[in-house]
Amino acid sequence: ASGLLPICFGHATRFAQFLLDAPKRYLATVRFGTTTTTHDAEGDVVGSHPVTFDRAALTALLGRFTGPQTQIPPAHSALKLAGRPYYDYARRGVDIPRAPRSVTIHRLDLLSFEPPDATLDVACSKGTYVRTLAADLGAALGCGAHLAGLRRTASGGFALGNAVTLE
Repeated sequence: ASGLLPICFGHATRFAQFLLDAPKRYLATVRFGTTTTTHDAEGDVVGSHPVTFDRAALTALLGRFTGPQTQIPPAHSALKLAGRPYYDYARRGVDIPRAPRSVTIHRLDLLSFEPPDATLDVACSKGTYVRTLAADLGAALGCGAHLAGLRRTASGGFALGNAVTLE
């Protein structure tokens, strides 16, 4: 993952919660045909299937994933149960209940499709897991998928085009 990370200093830290709660926008690369333990490229491959759909089928599917919906957070996430992050349980092979969360996908646009990879422009609410979105798209298409790359391009009123690097 790369991209925009707003940082607050001094008195501006009072506004940090507004940034956490703000809508986000991402450039996501979804790799179809391969599923992983973490729903991203860091995980171990657990399945491979041929990619047999075309651009039109993928474009038609994206509308079903736009709007309010529920997502089950990935097992490898920083959410906590009994004070311990989910990923701690997952790394030890312990399956824990993960409650669905309400999220909203405001926009989901296909920018390119060169099988097995698709590049998506995702505008979403806070709490949305783009890697779960990738896995759900792959499941709906019958071939599986994982998130191969992620770049945050906006957070609230801040955009990557106006950002500066730490250097």
